[in-house]
Amino acid sequence: MIEAEKITLEEAVLIGVITQHQDEKKAEEYLNELAFLTATSGGKAIKRFVQKLEKPHPKTFLGAGKLEEVKAYIDARNVGTVIFDDELSPAQLRNIEKILECKVLDRTNLILDIFAKRAQTSSAKTQVELAQYEYLLPRLTRLWTHLDKQKGGIGMRGPGETEIETDRRIIRDKISLLKKKLQTIDKQMGVQRKNRGKMVRVALVGYTNVGKSTLMNVISKSEVFAENKLFATLDTTVRKVVIKNIPFLMTDTVGFIRKLPTQLVESFKSTLDEVREADLLLHVVDISHPNFEDHIESVNQILDEIDSADKPMVMVFNKIDAYTHKTIDKDDLMTEKTKDYYSLDDWKKSWMNDLENESIFISAQNKENIEEFKEKVYEAVKNIHIQRFPYNDFLYYEYKEEE
Repeated sequence: MIEAEKITLEEAVLIGVITQHQDEKKAEEYLNELAFLTATSGGKAIKRFVQKLEKPHPKTFLGAGKLEEVKAYIDARNVGTVIFDDELSPAQLRNIEKILECKVLDRTNLILDIFAKRAQTSSAKTQVELAQYEYLLPRLTRLWTHLDKQKGGIGMRGPGETEIETDRRIIRDKISLLKKKLQTIDKQMGVQRKNRGKMVRVALVGYTNVGKSTLMNVISKSEVFAENKLFATLDTTVRKVVIKNIPFLMTDTVGFIRKLPTQLVESFKSTLDEVREADLLLHVVDISHPNFEDHIESVNQILDEIDSADKPMVMVFNKIDAYTHKTIDKDDLMTEKTKDYYSLDDWKKSWMNDLENESIFISAQNKENIEEFKEKVYEAVKNIHIQRFPYNDFLYYEYKEEE
């Protein structure tokens, strides 16, 4: 039997900082997420460097001593990629590359790279390409020095691979063309939304990799791509769903993430319009993730940025099958019961209790509490129908499956 060819992952070193706005615990959480992003992009994080700074150095982000420490490590291990957890300015990027003499990426570059890898449709590809060019425009000098060294890998997908594309005028022309193309796409998607009639629109929103697509598959009985990686879904998927006698449209949207690049928020306007125009939001949360509360805050912040924070919302706490917590011995009277020791019942009695009937705990993977979830969505959609069609009494929405 012929052995399968062993895939060699691109090794990378991760860089984070501890500042007055980001303590040690938060920096560690972000680096954990950066490692997951690196793995999603096809790499492997083998080392982390963290420096405590009042604020990042304006020229080199890190201090000179820490950069020398990083250089010594990557030279000894022959590591070709260093990834910073924060967005680097064009000047910082150039200066760091001169010192480290390797490929230097930042969090924004890495997320754009994953989006480029995941984009399938013309719409998604156009949106990602625009975001990439807008990110690259002020960083063109970097491409001149590394053009002959580019061999693909993390951060090298998409535009910027030929010398002529590093010309500022050509890049600006390309951005202009892509914006016009997106305007056409926006109009087409707007027409599609209008053609959907007056059915209630329900949008699944949430942090990336919380199980939105899996839930979509369970509820709509469709086959939406779902994978345990970040940004598995880029393209908006809309399905007609019927619960009892009411049909409605359910939309699966791109997952959010902390420090989401502003270029992506702007270029994915047409995708986010599905959220803006939704009548009801289902905010899906991976309750098994240790930082799920931060994820909720990040999603709410983005919803606020796109003027969608005040929409009717149901909190859907997913992955209860994977939830674990620490336990305290009954004779232990010294250990404080922090959130690490909370059971699901403890969480339900916490701030979640204030949500009253606006939350549900499920496992989309194991289809646990799905019937209760459907009932809650039905009631929410029904309330919207009553407000919109007070005299209709649902006669118009009686629905029979086609044989």
